[in-house]
Amino acid sequence: MSLAPGAGGTRPPHHRPGGGYRIPWPLPAADRAAGRAGGLWRWMGERLLHRPPPNPPADAFPRAEPSPALPRADGRDLRLTWVGHSTFLVQLGRLNLLTDPVWSRRASPFRWAGPARLTSPGLALGRLPPIDGVVISHDHYDHLDVPTVRRLAREHPAARWFTPLGYRRWLEKRGVLDVEELDWWDEAVLETDHGRARLGALPAQHWTRRKPWDGYARLWCAWRISDDDHSILFGGDSGYFPGYADIGRRAGPFDAVLLPIGAYAPRWFMRLAHMDPEEAVRAYRDLGGSGAFVAMHWATFRLSDEAPLEPPERLRAAWSAADFPPDDLWIPRIGESRSLAG
Repeated sequence: MSLAPGAGGTRPPHHRPGGGYRIPWPLPAADRAAGRAGGLWRWMGERLLHRPPPNPPADAFPRAEPSPALPRADGRDLRLTWVGHSTFLVQLGRLNLLTDPVWSRRASPFRWAGPARLTSPGLALGRLPPIDGVVISHDHYDHLDVPTVRRLAREHPAARWFTPLGYRRWLEKRGVLDVEELDWWDEAVLETDHGRARLGALPAQHWTRRKPWDGYARLWCAWRISDDDHSILFGGDSGYFPGYADIGRRAGPFDAVLLPIGAYAPRWFMRLAHMDPEEAVRAYRDLGGSGAFVAMHWATFRLSDEAPLEPPERLRAAWSAADFPPDDLWIPRIGESRSLAG
């Protein structure tokens, strides 16, 4: 099923005429300039002059003993377990799904270089329950990890993988047997003996690249994951953009909104692709301002210049300033599980 504005023969505006994808809405000139190669070199030069704050020790990040429902949750439950970064075990009814699964030590094409984990995964990969579905938001190394993909393909071969456009061949080469690619506003159904869920790909403001020459070759997205009882938004990775209000109208309401809050400094460089905590609260309001706000995309990989423990502090302040109910904000501890069934 497609709800896309471009359905019916017209090329959607986020599809580039020559192939690949693009951010289709107007952007400030400074943001477009920051997204080019020169922006990266400018950032690297600034870091030589102004060193970012050091990494705190691993025990500075709060942890919890995971308590997923094993092997499955009750039929009307919604239980989330935060593994770290953007990786969650989502237990929707009796279905078990993973979002952007990354268990490797580094978010990198190399085992010896690249961003290393600040903290170990909150739930060991070998302790997962049977996985029915895997949701991928985009192809960056902190969201799509080769060793994790291969191990999941071996140990959970019946899982169905849901991706934006452009991932099927890549995943099949790494052993994944069942891949469904979706464009923005497309919907698909995951149906097993244990339950039925609907998955919808939604717009986001980001980009893709795994090699120097394949920028924007694959699509990126956020996801709605729902059944007859509950609906969540998995925000993937995104800068703030005005489309959140449209997503709220067309795909909401949500019982839980999982939004990134880290990797935002310096703003001139990161603003295009990553929200800061204040923008995440603004996006939550745009989406409808209801349900649980679940913080992610921090405390795992050092990808930017803010102090690693800063994002939740700023998020709490922004949440309070917005006068949202304190109980609706959940900043998970690493490994923490929580039932959000209401």
